[in-house]
Amino acid sequence: MSLRRVCSSIILRRQYCANKPNEWRTNNDITMTALRPKKAKSEHVYQHQHFSDVKMIRTVGGKGGDGCVSFLQLWCNERAGPDGGDGGNGGHIMFEASSNISNLYHISNNIRGDEGQSGSSQNCHGKNAKHTVVKVPIGTIIRNQNGVIIGDLSREGMMFIAARGGAGGKGNTFFTTDKENAPKVCEHGPPGEDCSYILEMRCIADIGIIGFPNAGKSTLLNAISRARPKVAPYAFTTLRPNIGMIQYADSFQLAVADLPGIIPDAHRNKGLGLQFLKHAEHCSALMFLLDVSSPEPWLQYDTLLYEMNKFSEKLANYPRIIVANKIDMPESKENLMELRERVGMAVIGISAKVGTNLKELLKEMRKVHLKQKQEEC
Repeated sequence: MSLRRVCSSIILRRQYCANKPNEWRTNNDITMTALRPKKAKSEHVYQHQHFSDVKMIRTVGGKGGDGCVSFLQLWCNERAGPDGGDGGNGGHIMFEASSNISNLYHISNNIRGDEGQSGSSQNCHGKNAKHTVVKVPIGTIIRNQNGVIIGDLSREGMMFIAARGGAGGKGNTFFTTDKENAPKVCEHGPPGEDCSYILEMRCIADIGIIGFPNAGKSTLLNAISRARPKVAPYAFTTLRPNIGMIQYADSFQLAVADLPGIIPDAHRNKGLGLQFLKHAEHCSALMFLLDVSSPEPWLQYDTLLYEMNKFSEKLANYPRIIVANKIDMPESKENLMELRERVGMAVIGISAKVGTNLKELLKEMRKVHLKQKQEEC
């Protein structure tokens, strides 16, 4: 196509949109549309990879190399003097923020640095050990054992020295003086630092799905993404968060987390308790998924708000979406109408199993996310 023809088509396009302003609204609606996965998921049974957003680890720096006690002997001088070399330094343990890492599951609970090489004769110094660099997600918060924040890796490439390695020990050559020409002493390499930390991700997903056990959280994540969480008809099927990515028409991706179920008195560590509430705190927005087929589903919403208020006032002020699941059940119609009256907010009725109103839900999720980003800016 020639350049003149391309330019003329652009001009006609602008004139058409000027005459019909609704064209831009149509384009906005297209960008808000999620691309539902059409390809069938694999039936291959694979080992499920768990997601970890909080981890307590112990770091031990590498031990320094020992110094050497040695004396040089030549064919013409059997007492040529000390020639023991110094030991090498032990390796540090450092955390580095990387965009290629999504969670903390790969990090070992005990990390030990490499030891420095010991010195040898002929004034040969030992080799310094390499530093151990552990990759962590961007936005990882580092706390000490008392819970005080001592590090915040908020940018790509930021590093935090968790444990320093021991310095190399000195050989007997180092201790040579005018009065002591043949010292028979050296230093042993000291051990590295031994420190414990709590690694915590600031944000694991854009939207976290919370609700009672068997409310349909895993079924919903399975329906709107290519994630394959475990779905079973018993309580506490999900013990760790499952993350799914939602693709939109403008190549935007939205991360959604399926969080473990909550029960009354969770703030008192009942059920999964504080562990669940900690997962919810690491999401930017919350989706309240209510089982509208159960009697009085509005009590579920009140219980969820109460538990979050007791755990953290900040958590109760998160942006929220209220979703009523299982509207395909016969007893759900009356409960849905009364739920909307009691809650006083917009309630989206869906059926994760059948696929009812999922497009409307995905658009609303995108709108809440964009609104939150505008408020943060």
